[in-house]
Amino acid sequence: MYEGQLSHLGRGLLARRDFLQHAVSGLSGVALTHLLAQDRLLQASEPGGPIRPAIDPARPHGARAPHFAPKARNVLVMFCSGALSHVDTWDYKPELIRRHGQPMPGQDKLVTFQGENGALTKSPYEFRPRGECGKMTSDLLPQLGALCDQMCFLHGMTGRTNTHGPGENFMSTGFTLDGFPSMGAWVTYALGTEDEDLPAFVAIPDPRGVPQASVNNWGPGFLPAVFQGVAFNSKRPIRHLQRPESISESAAGASADFLKLLNERHLEKYPGDTSLAARIASYELAARMQLSVPEVTDLSREPAHLLTRYGADDTQDHLKASFARNCILARRLLERGVRFVQLFNGAYAMGEGVGNWDGHKALKQQYDIHGPIFDQPAAALLQDLRERGMLEETLVVGVTEFGRMPTFQKDASGRDHNPAGFTCWLAGAGVKAPFAYGATDEFGHRAVENVTTVYDLHATVLHLLGLNHERLTYYHNGVERRLTDVHGHVIQDVLA
Repeated sequence: MYEGQLSHLGRGLLARRDFLQHAVSGLSGVALTHLLAQDRLLQASEPGGPIRPAIDPARPHGARAPHFAPKARNVLVMFCSGALSHVDTWDYKPELIRRHGQPMPGQDKLVTFQGENGALTKSPYEFRPRGECGKMTSDLLPQLGALCDQMCFLHGMTGRTNTHGPGENFMSTGFTLDGFPSMGAWVTYALGTEDEDLPAFVAIPDPRGVPQASVNNWGPGFLPAVFQGVAFNSKRPIRHLQRPESISESAAGASADFLKLLNERHLEKYPGDTSLAARIASYELAARMQLSVPEVTDLSREPAHLLTRYGADDTQDHLKASFARNCILARRLLERGVRFVQLFNGAYAMGEGVGNWDGHKALKQQYDIHGPIFDQPAAALLQDLRERGMLEETLVVGVTEFGRMPTFQKDASGRDHNPAGFTCWLAGAGVKAPFAYGATDEFGHRAVENVTTVYDLHATVLHLLGLNHERLTYYHNGVERRLTDVHGHVIQDVLA
């Protein structure tokens, strides 16, 4: 009845045989596209198209060229878990001091993550001018603040969630949901590493445990598993890496040689089996790590004065000493060419605010404990990198999942979550220092000037590594995925 309204092709589909013929060819086309995508044969050839690195399955961590000349060769991320308060550290607000105890204008019944807020509350820590630039930083982190001449502050940072797990996910992966690759996984997928005796990406959990989002912070998501971070610290070495005592060193070496022979023969028989080649590469890396990891984690060769400088010999504060050893481990990994190191301060196994920066109920009481644990070791690490000339090629990124309110919570002595404005900082390769970019309002509540996002931060980190964040992609489930999703701009004003 409607045949006259159909196109010639449409009328052809009314015939059963024609319909089946078209359906079969269409499905085969979809299948072919999927297979080509799996083998990385759909890479766009037009200018500005996706760039997917060519990865040798037998050497998945082999060094790869960046898209353009980089300013940085490796990255150190210092992640303060629990949401370190910007208004108690880096973001000096004289108006918050002047209006201490008053309601926030227009926000008399302000309700945030944990409920109703009370009055505006100045920081319990004094702010003082530090460095030659005279930047005002608080007494909570005086030694790190004294290095402000080396730092580039992003005071207009914003997030997309006020919950810790999703907030950590967002800062580490660019997505609030689980299942997406971490920033370190993207970097090692793109660039590999120059030292294939160590992992390309190492996560160093806090001595007290892991952050709330745990392995999501260093996971591979949908990238090949070989690009996930390897987690260990100075207190907890990599498990199952040591040779069993019942097996002699010579026997272990002979077994490894024989296994290598079998693997080579198997690859000759199945030369196109990339999964096998990748698995063999992973086992060979593990074998090399049996020698390299014990060496890099052995801090006994560090001079006594350096251990003292970091606080690693502090007999009164064992948590500080343990975190200090993690900081020394981070430097040693970077020295040996590890591409991406993610160093965590704070963990969630001990509860809200007890072992992390989540200062809801008793901010000063808890921050008085956390501040010394973080301050001296982190400051020593930054200064040590500088004195060794490593900041010329290392980008240091100081982050947390979001900020905190300029008010105290009602009937409490702490601050609630605040993703509307907070501070991150950069130091080292390719960034201006001393420098401050962006600003929150007069109380530190919302970002109002040169507002930046986590996407912008990720785009800038990739740019400094010589990577185009819009073109570095991985084809997954029919989508060209990237670290910055469909967002993000390089923060050009902070580039040196």
